[in-house]
Amino acid sequence: MAVLVTGGTGYIGSHTVVDLLEHNYDVVIVDNYVNSKPEVLNRIFKITGKKPRFYEIDVCNEQGLRTVFEKEKITDVIHFAGLKSVGESTQKPGLYYSNNIGSSLTLLKLMHEFNVKNIVFSSSATVYGVPDHVPLKEDDNIGGCTNPYGETKLDIEYILKYEAEQHKDMNIAILRYFNPIGAHKSGLIGEDPQGIPNNLMPYITQVAVGKRDHLNVFGSDYKTHDGTGVRDYIHVVDLASGHLAALRKLEEKPGLVIYNLGTGTGTSVLDLVNAFEKANNIKVPYVICDRRPGDVDENYADATKAFKEMGWKAKLNIVDACRDSWNWQKNNPKGYDK
Repeated sequence: MAVLVTGGTGYIGSHTVVDLLEHNYDVVIVDNYVNSKPEVLNRIFKITGKKPRFYEIDVCNEQGLRTVFEKEKITDVIHFAGLKSVGESTQKPGLYYSNNIGSSLTLLKLMHEFNVKNIVFSSSATVYGVPDHVPLKEDDNIGGCTNPYGETKLDIEYILKYEAEQHKDMNIAILRYFNPIGAHKSGLIGEDPQGIPNNLMPYITQVAVGKRDHLNVFGSDYKTHDGTGVRDYIHVVDLASGHLAALRKLEEKPGLVIYNLGTGTGTSVLDLVNAFEKANNIKVPYVICDRRPGDVDENYADATKAFKEMGWKAKLNIVDACRDSWNWQKNNPKGYDK
């Protein structure tokens, strides 16, 4: 009776594994370390005192993944595994389609083969494309994604919807994340991007720790209160707790459910920079640059449905996330590399 977590040593995956272990779930991780490091497992043990079983396998590797299903009594799956760089996806779209969609199809095939009925899928607010209004609700139009990464998430959502229609005994939760930031309060696990960060918060913390000279702010002419893009930044610990809520929801209400996981509040790039500076008493120099292709003016969630149906809502705020992000970075200036 175990939960299989694909991509469980990644940023969101590792925080979710910690939450699962702290709630006495039996956890099995499959990861190939493309977006993570082996040290994450040691940190998970330091936080929880428990060691999840781990298999270094690419989820696209059907035979390798089959050995996990053969050895373990999997009852539930949380599917994080996938390539996640928006910028890279525009340069290597074929890689993103083959990896993200291919791994999901392989996973679903084995779930059917081994009679595993419950899956929670890590989707994204990118499936809403360019929104014509905010906040975004789950029944708003999806599609028109601005990059191949988002298109893979959208395609997997469609695949899961077909699965739910064709297999009435399948229980599927699609979770549309907004913008995860923050780190575990212990400072032992956090976001450790490879190379130049694609996301805002790790870029801010790397500037604060002296790894980078300044922050590039892409665009100052958006239709927002200060001209910089507005997003819904959610603490990764809150995001992790949403997966436990979703697992419990599938036990209570079989079928297909879709939830936004966000705070419901829009925060601009400069709002986040200012909050970080005030929370940690550190100056973050920045330079205004040209817009990046595909970025939208504002994007934030209406997360009312998740609260009404799962009892879940974000409890931590931007200041908490700024403090926890800095606590992680200052204690791990090189990330998981010692």
